[in-house]
Amino acid sequence: MTTRKEFSIPFSGLKIGAHTFEFQIKNKFFESFEYHEFNEADISVRVKLNKMTTVMELDMSAEGTVNVACDLTNEPFDQAITATLRLVVKFGEEFNDEDDEILVIPHGEHQLNIAQYIYEMLVLAVPPKRIHPGVEDGSLQSEVLQKLEELQPKETKKNDKNKTDPRWDALKDLLTDK
Repeated sequence: MTTRKEFSIPFSGLKIGAHTFEFQIKNKFFESFEYHEFNEADISVRVKLNKMTTVMELDMSAEGTVNVACDLTNEPFDQAITATLRLVVKFGEEFNDEDDEILVIPHGEHQLNIAQYIYEMLVLAVPPKRIHPGVEDGSLQSEVLQKLEELQPKETKKNDKNKTDPRWDALKDLLTDK
């Protein structure tokens, strides 16, 4: 099982400068947050940590796929996702993560757990409306689509512009009787 401890970066032993960390995210990561929207996940996350004397900058980027159910047909498909997140870490009196882009951690800390930030970045990278690519290009064959096609209205009413509703004809006379 994936534990969130794997996403702790021990920055106290790192030299000043740039450092890169890579993480492979699978579905167990999301399950540890009790998030069950994905059938499968295969995402690579790269974290570039730039350590300076008073602050640290984290540039996170992710690329991969999550297997989700289509909102229209409920057919599973692989949704490609890419995401980036920039985070500035400062040192202060107490922990404060109220700002989306600035994290304040206590002076005595020696490591930083970024699991929550990775989780939020990846969940927000998935489009709110998940539509199977086969629905958009017409190549998907499913029972749901066949049923929707059967239930689709067969006739469309033609709108004749010359034909008017007789209930409104009296009102038109009022406009022309001046």
